[in-house]
Formats: sequence, structure tokens, C-alpha cells
Amino acid sequence: MKKKVVVPALIAAVLAAGGLLYLTHIVPLEKVVAAPAPPPAVPIVAGIVDQHDVPIYLSGVGTVIAYNTDIVRAQIQGQIISINFTEGQTVHAGDLLAQIDPRPYQALIDQYTGNLERDQAQLVNAQANLTRYSQLGDKGWATPQLIETQQAQVGELQAAIKADQALIDAAKVQLSYTRLTSPIDGVVGIRQIDVGNIISPSNTNGLVVVTQLHPISLIFTLPETSLPQIQQQQQKSNAPLPVLAYTQDDKIQLDQGVLGLVNNEILQTTGSIQLKANFANKANRLWPGQLVNARLLVDTRHNGLTVPAAVVQRGPQGTYAYVVNPDGTVAIRPIKVAQISDGQALIDSGLKANEQVVVDGQYKLQPGTQVAILHGHAAEEAAAQDALQAPIP
Repeated sequence: MKKKVVVPALIAAVLAAGGLLYLTHIVPLEKVVAAPAPPPAVPIVAGIVDQHDVPIYLSGVGTVIAYNTDIVRAQIQGQIISINFTEGQTVHAGDLLAQIDPRPYQALIDQYTGNLERDQAQLVNAQANLTRYSQLGDKGWATPQLIETQQAQVGELQAAIKADQALIDAAKVQLSYTRLTSPIDGVVGIRQIDVGNIISPSNTNGLVVVTQLHPISLIFTLPETSLPQIQQQQQKSNAPLPVLAYTQDDKIQLDQGVLGLVNNEILQTTGSIQLKANFANKANRLWPGQLVNARLLVDTRHNGLTVPAAVVQRGPQGTYAYVVNPDGTVAIRPIKVAQISDGQALIDSGLKANEQVVVDGQYKLQPGTQVAILHGHAAEEAAAQDALQAPIP
């Protein structure tokens, strides 16, 4: 009877111990396993909000034009007997470019010179006769008519000598036209006529085009709304406003010059104003007809805040940036951008100096996301990978 009582009691004790073990160890373990793990930190590339003086530019598109362009044309007709330049050569004002056969014009000078010497000899004889006739007239041996006739002959020969001299001078001018010279310093272009051909003033293409490259000009346009700002800065500054010329992709600065002209009227069809800048162009990086981007410096923002241009994001509510909080999370901050130039964005409001902002990896972020900031080579690789994976806006 005792055995029958002990066995059920022992079984009950084992079950109670098992239940206690389950409640104290197994259930908490299941809860721990079932609890979700926190999401991993998102890798990003971060930057710092810098504070420094920032130039303010007005940007426009312009075309480079030569300071002077001259077509070398013949002023007389004749055969070209020599070409004295090489295409693309740099020439100076007065340099001989081509020679027209001078012999016909030299022959005219010789002919007119002979006529002059003949008339001078006749004048000497006429003056001697006038002297003799005048002496005879004083004695009553020559009539007044004879004396007057001789005076008229002297005057006629004097006039003929003046006409001869004028013909000689005109012929010398014609002879000088046989030398085709460069009117300006510049670079010659493609030759339009070859040796042995007849050239004349009717040849519209002329001999060659000479283009002056030093200095050189740039004509560009800006919106008419920029005119008051330009005029205000011109009144403040005693010196011409600086102008920078860049390639069309804005990657290479070609030259720096100064603003020479604000045109005297606004183009009503486009609502823009034309401006002309002049450049020394010592390195010949500006070429006539070249399309370039122009930047007119109109102000300098002292202690301006700048961030890399990639920091600026655009959404339905405007521009914003992701700011890294001290606890390693990110927050969205609305910002106002004054300008973006040379890969840097000038911030009007929304950020403070030395704050950390997200430069790359924004498309993976939400407000409150925990981030891990990459540095060095890892940051470069992440930026390259994100450039491939980022969604098209």
C-alpha cells in the first residue's frame, strides 16, 4: 500500500520540477530568441559645413570674338609674284604678306617723272624768254601782247609741273599698294589665292584673314534681372569687374579678364542683356568662335557656409540636407541655397558651421536612421557604388 502511494507522489514531484524548469529557463530563452535584432548602421560618406569667404558669380554663356579681324584685300589689280607668309603664322602690323608685280606701276612713275623733267626744262626756257621780253618791253622794243603771251606760257608750264608731280605722287601710292601687308598684329588664316594668280579689288575673299588674339573679347548674356546688381557693384568698385572664362563643362578655367561693356539696350526678344569682357589671352586658350561659360564676379560673401554640392537634395518641399546628429542618427534639415559653383553649394540658411552632413548615401536614409561614417578608400568605394545604384530622379 505504501508503494502505491509513493510512486504517484514521485511522479507529481518530477512533473512539478519540469514545469518549474520550463517556466524559468525555456520561456525566457524563447522570448530572447524571438526579440528582433536592431538594424545595422547604414554606411555613408559625411562632410563638414565649412565657413569662409565665398565669391558670388553671375553665370552666362558667351562666344569668343577676335578683338580685331581684317581681310587683307588688294587695292589695285595685278599678278601675285610672291607669298610671304605661312598659314597660321603670327604676324605683326606692317609685315609683308604678298607682293604684286610692281613693274607696270613703276613704269608709270618713270613716265610721269619724264614728263615732269620736260616741263621743268620748258619752264626754265619760258622764264628766260619772259625776262628778255620784259627788258625789251621796257625799252619799247617788245609789244605788251608778246610779254603777256610769254607770262601765260610760264604760268601754263608751272601748272603742268604741278600736275606732273601729282601724277607721280598718285603713281607712288599705287606702287605702294603692290605690297600687301598686315594691318594689325595677329594670326593669319587660310590663304585664299595662290602665287601667279591675278588679284583685284573685286576679289571679295581677299588674300587672307588676319585675326588679333591678344587681347581677345567675349560677348555673353545674362538675364535682365541681373542688371541692377551689376550696376550696383560697378558703382561700389573703382576697378572693372572680374570675369572668368570656363569650358562648357565648367571643369577648366581658360582665362581671367575684366568686364569692358554692358550693352546700351536689353534684348526684348530674350529678356537678356549683352556684356563684353576682354582677356589678355597670353596662353591662347581662347579662340574666336569658341563657346564658353562666363562668370561675372559681383560680390563676395564673407564667412559664408559651404558644403559639397552632393549634400543638397531636392524634394517636394524644396531643398534639404541630411545632418548627422551626435548620437549617430540622421535628421532632415530644410536649407536654402544661394549658388552652386565649382562643386560647392553656398548655403543661405538651414545649416551651421562645422556640422556634419551626409555627402553620399542619402537614398538609403530615413529620419532617425543609424549611420556609420566611412573614411578614406572605403568612402571612395561607397561613393562609386552609390553612383551606380542611386535611383534616377
